[in-house]
Amino acid sequence: MFFSNKNENCRNHWKLYSVTVQESYAHPFDQIYYTRCTDILNWFKCTRHRVSYRTAYRRGEKTMYRRKSQCCPGFYENGEICAPHCAESCVHGHCMAPNTCQCEPGWGGSNCSSACDSNHWGSHCSNRCQCKNRALCNPITGACMCTPGYRGWRCEAQCEVGTYGNGCQQKCQCQNGATCHYVTGECKCLPGYTGAFCENLCPPGQHGQQCEERCPCQNGGVCHHVSGKCSCPAGWMGTVCGQPCPEGRFGQNCSQECQCHNSGLCVSSTGQCLCSPGYTGERCQHECAVGNYGAGCAKTCRCKNRSKCYHTNGMCLCEPGYTGVTCDVRLCPEGHYSLGCARKCPCHAQNTRSCHPMSGECTCQPGWSGLYCNETCAPGVYGDSCQHVCQCQNGADCHSVTGECICAPGFMQNLCFTLMTCKSLNGINCSVPCPAGTHGVNCSSTCNCKNRAHCSPVDGSCSCKPGELKKSCGGEEQKRRNDGTYGLDCIERCDCSHADGCHHSTGHCHCLAGWTGIHCDSLCAAGHWGLNCSLPCNCKNGASCSPDEGTCECAPGYRGTSCQRICSPGYFGYLCSQTCPQCVHSNGPCHHVTGQCDCLPGFKGALCNEVCPSGSFGKKCAWSCRCTNNGTCNPIDGSCQCYPGWIGSDCSQPCPPGQWGPNCIHTCNCHNGAHCSAYDGECKCNPGWTGLYCTQRCPLSFFGKECSQPCQCRNGADCDHISGLCTCRTGFMGRRCEQKCPAGSYGYGCRQVCDCLNNSTCDHMTGTCYCNPGWKGARCDQAGVVVVGSLNSLTSAAMQVDTYQIGAIAGIIVLVLLVLVLLLLFIILRKKHRGKEPTMPVVTYTPALRGTADYTNTDTQGNLYKVFILQMNTKLVGLILVCTTLLLLLCNTGSLGEGTLYHGSSCSLNSSENPYATIKDPPLLTAKNTECGYVEMKSPARQDSPYAEISNSSPTNNRNVYEVGEDLKLTFVTLHCQCFTQKDA
Repeated sequence: MFFSNKNENCRNHWKLYSVTVQESYAHPFDQIYYTRCTDILNWFKCTRHRVSYRTAYRRGEKTMYRRKSQCCPGFYENGEICAPHCAESCVHGHCMAPNTCQCEPGWGGSNCSSACDSNHWGSHCSNRCQCKNRALCNPITGACMCTPGYRGWRCEAQCEVGTYGNGCQQKCQCQNGATCHYVTGECKCLPGYTGAFCENLCPPGQHGQQCEERCPCQNGGVCHHVSGKCSCPAGWMGTVCGQPCPEGRFGQNCSQECQCHNSGLCVSSTGQCLCSPGYTGERCQHECAVGNYGAGCAKTCRCKNRSKCYHTNGMCLCEPGYTGVTCDVRLCPEGHYSLGCARKCPCHAQNTRSCHPMSGECTCQPGWSGLYCNETCAPGVYGDSCQHVCQCQNGADCHSVTGECICAPGFMQNLCFTLMTCKSLNGINCSVPCPAGTHGVNCSSTCNCKNRAHCSPVDGSCSCKPGELKKSCGGEEQKRRNDGTYGLDCIERCDCSHADGCHHSTGHCHCLAGWTGIHCDSLCAAGHWGLNCSLPCNCKNGASCSPDEGTCECAPGYRGTSCQRICSPGYFGYLCSQTCPQCVHSNGPCHHVTGQCDCLPGFKGALCNEVCPSGSFGKKCAWSCRCTNNGTCNPIDGSCQCYPGWIGSDCSQPCPPGQWGPNCIHTCNCHNGAHCSAYDGECKCNPGWTGLYCTQRCPLSFFGKECSQPCQCRNGADCDHISGLCTCRTGFMGRRCEQKCPAGSYGYGCRQVCDCLNNSTCDHMTGTCYCNPGWKGARCDQAGVVVVGSLNSLTSAAMQVDTYQIGAIAGIIVLVLLVLVLLLLFIILRKKHRGKEPTMPVVTYTPALRGTADYTNTDTQGNLYKVFILQMNTKLVGLILVCTTLLLLLCNTGSLGEGTLYHGSSCSLNSSENPYATIKDPPLLTAKNTECGYVEMKSPARQDSPYAEISNSSPTNNRNVYEVGEDLKLTFVTLHCQCFTQKDA
């Protein structure tokens, strides 16, 4: 055995061995040849002998050497190599040298059984990891597996701005210019913003970083959520909105000018005018209406006798004829008027209220009218100037002065619409109490109670309000007690739990901050705090606030003064006091409220370390995959990885024609209309085609699908590789080309008509005319030409013969007689010499028709071999024509019948050669009229040898090669011939 690794693992030595070989040598033999001589008995031929040599083979022994290999110590034979041997098995590696393991990457130790630690990788853990920021190192490749928030070859760089988490694949959700933490994604808000994603402005009253600064704005001013700058309401100005607008200015930042007239003042917030006494209108541009004066024109003038008052202070402007503060003093004495009071008033004195001191006009008492007040009011009206309409019902009359109803019998009340149920005193309705402020009989007395105390309509006694001491509240100031009592004379005790006393009159509790209810025994409802629970809580994210002070108590997962911030990364729960578990594939460490890992899409499990099962994807693996046709589903986004040959969002669409493979990225290379498999691109050939790309036609003799059907065409016809239809060669027809063209036609498809004359036939392929005896020419239209001594009329030389019938018959008779004589002599001589050379045929030489030598050979059965020796392309070709003697003569002379000529037709050939045979085995041919044979003699190295050794041994077949000495090689080929008979037309 010889090993390939001989120089390293084995030792070599040489070993002798013997083999049996076949060797060639020159073998002598006796060669017989013939010469011309005077021996008439042997047809003037004499036999001669000479020694020739030919190559022969014999067995021999040969001694040879070969190299023998033996494995070195520590190695063993393993097939054709010497493999090293390790006493201890290499667990994760292979034995590379005796007792030396070559470990696979990621393993170390003497037997490769120890995994690499976290700081080493590669074969034998020989490489040190280069990973940064607590990244893990792949023990096989050394590639760094970055922790969340880092990226790069060595995980040396933080995530780019806007990304965070594992592989920096997560997009930050922060708003308003906030940045997110590169590990957890927690948003770091800019000043003035709050919320988990910084989506909210700071609440009112707060501003700055994390909204932890209190706003200093006063008087309803609003501070900017970022800078804290106060935006003052209308009417205020200053840094903290503590200064009102100066006089004459109002609006936002006191930027507008007041438009008030007549010394009116404008409200600094709205610009509304506060008119000075005596004026009214939107801009105080109007004086008070007649009869009113003062601030807001709210006071009524007290001027009498139709006098007007001054609109600012109410001072009366008396009409002519009157004087006094209220113009109630007449300048003329009663009953007189005119400028000098000389004229006497014409008014009816009893019914007249006054007589105008200047004009003498009468002002009537209520109930009277007329120019001189001498007429009572008409029925249905009453009062001053009889201008009031009576309201009495049920046929009652009204008093002309007061309008009081005078009820008809049976009716009572003011308007006489109620039936009377008691007796009245002097017609007065006794069921109606005295008006407020009066008491006594017929309500004729006036009450004297003070401070809005209640006056008894019976005796006029005063009843103090609850919470006031009864010390004749009719004239003294009220006094209240704050010692936990209330009510009338402060004798009731307050019933309050968490209150600062109660109302002195009603006993309503004054609850402390954070308490509410009738007895102040209930805490403020959620979301409110302070006195009377009137202030709303400013706590976020479900936090509750202290009912007394409003401080926030954050819900689990939140922190900050307003509980607007979530727990820091890695913590969760109440007061953010609990530590998160080690989440693997998650959005940050854990949920800030529950502590659960917030798994990334595509993962599940308590630690987010499990991939979604097949068929599901997305957040919490809640979505079902839609992939079809064996497509695989991405557990993260549900996108489909299609099986080769399919595309589409759900892998439902096959590859377009001409494409194949994953995502249909490959182009088919199939030809001739073949379809390719969308899976692997394999070409599905159409019928008639084969090959890897369907570029090859079916092999000869096959057609159809997968070239599996054999062709049925004959006579060398071509078979259509697709349909199997036969395309016949020239001269044949039929479905399978099994028929020759019928007589009279030839050529392709037998569509051409023969043009031969004189009953001659034409070749079914070429249309060549085969003339009957006595005719010649391309169309057999010329008389007197016979073809002699040829195998084929197209290739043999023609000789002119006598065309007269008598000469032809005489020649044939003479020739036959001569042949018979020669044959008889040949038989006699052959018998005579049979004992001497029984197997040696006679060879004669005669001149060839074409100027070359030819010879004939007669075998023991009387068959004659006629040999034509031609020089063609430096090769000697011998044609041995075999027929029986008689038949040969008849074919060459046309002696079978009168007027009949024969010639050879086409022949089919078969040949093979044996380069080591000699010419001792001529073919054994049966004497048939229709068969001939020939021997092809291949050109020898020496072309000057005119002799050949011929033997009469019987061959097993009709194909032989003969060796002439060491030089001449002859090939016997069977030539099947058919003689045709042609008659003259």
